[in-house]
Amino acid sequence: MVQIGELSANMTPLNINQMTRWVNTKEEHAGKIVSLMSEYCLCQRVKPVSDPKSPFSSEADYIAALQSHHQVMLAAVKCKQNVDPALADALDGAVAEMSKMQPAATGGIEFQALDVGTGFVCGSC
Repeated sequence: MVQIGELSANMTPLNINQMTRWVNTKEEHAGKIVSLMSEYCLCQRVKPVSDPKSPFSSEADYIAALQSHHQVMLAAVKCKQNVDPALADALDGAVAEMSKMQPAATGGIEFQALDVGTGFVCGSC
């Protein structure tokens, strides 16, 4: 995001082309994060306490997981819409907070660190 801002100071055709590629990549990666959170993590891994395969022992833990995953999705959308580096830091922080959830009932759910550049969020969310 920093490089997009730097290149925008000198609007040459080459810089415009490079910025366009970076913005497209940034938006693609943010979209992948939202898809991963919603289609995999929330649909397949974060199960209600009433589900026998739920990793959560209380309703409060389940709700906290929903909120944490939703924060990651919100932060990713903000990154998609802006070029402020602080928003990428907020996304990184949201992923770090989400990754702290390792319920003992499943032996611990392991999360990999977010790579904002590639859009990978969690390994076994």
